[in-house]
Amino acid sequence: MSFIDQNDAERISRAITDAERGTSGEIVAVIADKSSHYHHVPFMWAALIALIVPWPLIHFTWMQVQWIYLIQLIVFLALLALTWHPLVRLGLVPKSVANANVRRRAAEQFLAQSLHTTTGRTGVLVFVSVAEQRVEIIADSGIASQVPSEIWQHIVDDLTAEIAAGRAVDGFVHAIEQLGALLAKHFPPGSRDPNELPDHLIVLQI
Repeated sequence: MSFIDQNDAERISRAITDAERGTSGEIVAVIADKSSHYHHVPFMWAALIALIVPWPLIHFTWMQVQWIYLIQLIVFLALLALTWHPLVRLGLVPKSVANANVRRRAAEQFLAQSLHTTTGRTGVLVFVSVAEQRVEIIADSGIASQVPSEIWQHIVDDLTAEIAAGRAVDGFVHAIEQLGALLAKHFPPGSRDPNELPDHLIVLQI
């Protein structure tokens, strides 16, 4: 758990427990170090630039084909090495690709954590992908139908801003409090209110 310590994880878990005391709904919090390794990105950029390199050499020099091919190969390997570092690699990922990977990972966790099986379909997943600094909230049909989409987006925007400002844990706790209030408004505790899903923070490293 290198990107979040035990104390922070326990604080978030306590926030989930406190939020669920006021509702029959379920909140699951998942934090991932990243949503993909993006290993294809350095190859893509290195290959693209390496394909361009021979053209000026062919048209403006008398260099032999063997030397042009060697230069092309050296450029490809050098760029691959320079862009392989995780931070550089992530910086080269198009935003749309990163967002799509985070959405896919969040959807996988929604199913993996059995949020679709809760009584009344009131489960809510808050998913944070650290490397991409992106947040996804997925609400099951029971609660999603009761809350306008802009309210979910407001919680996402607040948490994303907190992460960018270096206050990820505070933002996480605040988001859970907001989700708990939404669930409590529409699904207050019943006479029989089993805790169907675990309250602890789920930490993923890939």
